[in-house]
Amino acid sequence: MQSYFVSGTDTDVGKTIASVLLLKSLNNAGGRTLGIKPISAGCEMTSEGLRNEDALKLQEASSIKADYKIINPIAYAPFVAPHIAATEKGESLTMPQLQDCLIKAQQLQPNHLLIEGAGGWRLPLNNEGLYFSDFARQNKLKVILVVGMKLGCLNHAVLSHEAIINDGLECAGWIANQLSPNMPRYRENLASLRALLPSPQLAEIAYQKNTINEISLTENFSKVFR
Repeated sequence: MQSYFVSGTDTDVGKTIASVLLLKSLNNAGGRTLGIKPISAGCEMTSEGLRNEDALKLQEASSIKADYKIINPIAYAPFVAPHIAATEKGESLTMPQLQDCLIKAQQLQPNHLLIEGAGGWRLPLNNEGLYFSDFARQNKLKVILVVGMKLGCLNHAVLSHEAIINDGLECAGWIANQLSPNMPRYRENLASLRALLPSPQLAEIAYQKNTINEISLTENFSKVFR
């Protein structure tokens, strides 16, 4: 089983899009895949309870059809930082909760398990110094960094990558997600990322408004996802 923690250079940079497209690519290779999002904030109430759009996309893209409670066990309605949503509800986010989520996902025995984080690398789980990245560290998860291609992405990508490495983890690779059709000097920024980040580029996701995004896999993809 290969397990990866999918993080981003910021919130709303395309972690879910990248995870879904990776899952579909791995499905085409015939693997048992599962994508989970342990924590979500920004959910709608349905007849079945709170549901997060991103988590539903992961559920649909996974070849293993798991119950939603396994995909997204910790869900809050407000679209705010998860630890703030938890506090407002009189709850707290804890490491044992996340470990339980991981164990239940692993019990389904996927060949490839993608664990989507929330926000960026240093998303706080409380105000006492516990971060989502601590979960990745505790389980020695390989990290996939999604870079939202926009002004400032070079700084965000380099700092996020440095933090991952300084936390003692391996960055298996990074994915460039084109957020706008007219980012100034897009190709030049992409070339800079390839030069500045020591980890391999796994893929590039093209901008496509109101359609299914396309992913261009690099030769590094097959090397990482053996």
